[in-house]
Amino acid sequence: MGNPSPENTSTENTLVSAATEPTGQGSSDWMESIQSLTMTVVIAVFVITFLVQAFQIPSESMEKTLLIGDYLLVDKLHFGGINDASSLVPYRQVQRGDTVVFHYPIDPSKHFVKRVIGVPKDRLRLVNRQVWVNGAPLHESYVLIKGLPEDVFRDNFPRLDFLSAGIDAHWVLALREHIDRGELVVPPGHYFVMGDNRDDSSDSRYWGFVPEGNIIGRPLLIYWSIRNADGDLQATTTLGDRIAHFLYVFTHLFQVTRWDRTFHVPR
Repeated sequence: MGNPSPENTSTENTLVSAATEPTGQGSSDWMESIQSLTMTVVIAVFVITFLVQAFQIPSESMEKTLLIGDYLLVDKLHFGGINDASSLVPYRQVQRGDTVVFHYPIDPSKHFVKRVIGVPKDRLRLVNRQVWVNGAPLHESYVLIKGLPEDVFRDNFPRLDFLSAGIDAHWVLALREHIDRGELVVPPGHYFVMGDNRDDSSDSRYWGFVPEGNIIGRPLLIYWSIRNADGDLQATTTLGDRIAHFLYVFTHLFQVTRWDRTFHVPR
């Protein structure tokens, strides 16, 4: 029959290469996709765990600083020093006036955001809604007073002769131990926090101090904000409510977005 010509041999080699190459390439692409996805997940977990985390404001307790419908990025590194992290990073301790995100002491699965009013060893009290710290009035330009009817406990804290509804029972008992000559003394390793909306805020007046270990970080940026155009956001507790709310926002995105608050840095 004779040997195949060089031209035929070249053609066969080409066909064999063409048939086998896609199989190897497909396997390589699949592995690269898995590696890329894994790296993305690792980076996302690292960022959420150590750097920033997203939160939504569900209540009006920090109005006007933070509004219902604000979506925050929280800086988890800023107060890293309280967790004994590396001194190479410029952490700092929590200071009076800082806005902080923290695990709610009564139910750590929930996240609260409030303003620090008292730091360890501070002596504080309220007189007719005015906060006094270490014998001097605290100047708070951020405070919102809605002018609700007077509440002796809320507006003249700490008081043991008048108790408001909503006070945690354990805090009522512990409160006595921290009052000295009519002033509340903040113990070491703890902070006293309040909402900027002083007439409508569940805060340290009602459930006690925030341990420093509960503090997650500080609001870094409002990356998106939507006005409450379709009802109370706090009422969207069921899956059906959430789906309906999502659909409404998705179909009215430009109408419900607060553009003036998007990418706003809260103070």
